[in-house]
Amino acid sequence: MRRLMLTLSLCLFAFCIRAQQADRLPLAKCAYLYFSSGQGDSLRSMLSDEMQAALPADALGAMFNQLVAQFGPLQSAGEWHQVEAEGLTVCYRDLTFEKYALRFQAAFDGDGRIAGLFVKPAPKPVPAPAASPDSLAVVETDTAVVCGTFRLPATLTLPRRAVEEGRRVPCVVLVHGSGPHDRDETIGPNRPFRDLAWGLAARGIATLRYDKRTYVYRASSVPEGRQLDLDVETVDDAVAAAALARTLSGVAADSVYVLGHSQGGWLAPRIAARDSRLAGLILLAAPARPLEDLLLEQVTYLESLAPSAKGRQQVAELQRRVENVKRLGTSAFCDTIPFPFDAPRSYWADIVSYRPVETAVRLAQPLLVLQAERDYQVTMQDYGLWRTGLLKCRNASFKSYPKLNHLLQEGTGKATPDEYQQPSSVPAYVLDDLARFVRTGRL
Repeated sequence: MRRLMLTLSLCLFAFCIRAQQADRLPLAKCAYLYFSSGQGDSLRSMLSDEMQAALPADALGAMFNQLVAQFGPLQSAGEWHQVEAEGLTVCYRDLTFEKYALRFQAAFDGDGRIAGLFVKPAPKPVPAPAASPDSLAVVETDTAVVCGTFRLPATLTLPRRAVEEGRRVPCVVLVHGSGPHDRDETIGPNRPFRDLAWGLAARGIATLRYDKRTYVYRASSVPEGRQLDLDVETVDDAVAAAALARTLSGVAADSVYVLGHSQGGWLAPRIAARDSRLAGLILLAAPARPLEDLLLEQVTYLESLAPSAKGRQQVAELQRRVENVKRLGTSAFCDTIPFPFDAPRSYWADIVSYRPVETAVRLAQPLLVLQAERDYQVTMQDYGLWRTGLLKCRNASFKSYPKLNHLLQEGTGKATPDEYQQPSSVPAYVLDDLARFVRTGRL
């Protein structure tokens, strides 16, 4: 199987905003057509320079027939999907051959060229989560979070028994990490926000989850007359979602919480500073350090997994940009050096001025910080800074999980991005801790 794999990792990072990602599905469909019809020269013309240097046209042209010879005729081809992963736009579809199921995957760089081409085993079907609407008698209702002219499709999840008894229950608003995310925070075959919604409903707690603005509106996410910043990307919509939750049937208006994952957790104190009615905050794998430092740390770690001269150059270039962005607002700042990942000045100015721990210290609401000890994106160093910074806050609780990674997947050793492509569900013990905090305000 290894001889049939075409892999290349370029420009790896996992935390940057990708609000203006283009639709690459037409390009992916064209690449697949060339791949499946043996047009190696045409497929090679779509590759990045580095990929072209590594892959001759004849090898690309023979690829599909080799698969048929090894696995039998192609029986069906699945739907196309597009996701953002590690700085690239990844398009994929699953192919069912007579003897095996494979995934065709093309990763496009910012210029629309293929920076990674993969044919690999298709992920196994996602196992049934610990909770599902049928098995746990969950009621799910479609609604929408409205913020100005933006309408974000959303789902309210309630325990059926509470609905039938006419009881109002606490509600947790789920706030995504960085980048465009759907309401389930789908990453590969995993849907952690759906797991949280169903698992909390099984424990008598409602949730409201919604499609992120940059997922729904992409390049049109910034309102007229404003510039891209953290409020536009995340905070405004989270505040609107909490306000909506209080009006929904079945929700106890005085018991609305915010759970932020990753960048959403980093911004949770800022959300609470805008909404004093929140009953509490949950920070799940939330950064405490400057975001630009985490970005550089992540890229450096990912490059170490597949070292290359190109990767080292990219790390060095990112380091140059990070060092410069730290000088933003001073005379030492250089206007000719691009911002990290080409995000606009307004966005980075907001990032470098935001102090999440200091903001959290000033809050009166109960606050829970949860951390995955195997996480390479947000590490135990961040968790330690939260604990130290909130040491005198009697309203703060903390817990870390030795086996979990950034997506709350169990494993051993330091996590890698490959784990995110393995189907899993949020462990029951995490759901138990979340439910306990919502009910009592502490762990």
